[in-house]
Amino acid sequence: MKNLGELQKMMKAAQEFQEKMQKELAEMQVEGSSGGGMVTVVLDGHKNCLKVKLEPEVVNKEDVDMLQDLIVSAFREAVARVDEEVSKKMSGFTGGLKIPGL
Repeated sequence: MKNLGELQKMMKAAQEFQEKMQKELAEMQVEGSSGGGMVTVVLDGHKNCLKVKLEPEVVNKEDVDMLQDLIVSAFREAVARVDEEVSKKMSGFTGGLKIPGL
């Protein structure tokens, strides 16, 4: 039954790690921008959009398509940065092991 006790300890440690990660992801703020900083998007670690900042000169009712493209581009950059930050945090936990699903 010694192995069962070790398994329970490991499960508890994994649960504590998951709770810590969820809190860190909720508090994380990652920025992506496009158009030379004319459009900025801020996401949390769960990829929820927290803020969109538009410089006044990028808002042109004659070219809405460009503004939409800039917003999408900034969002994609922010998502890539969130993925990068989460990957760094996870590799610190797993010691660099590539564990599927983590």
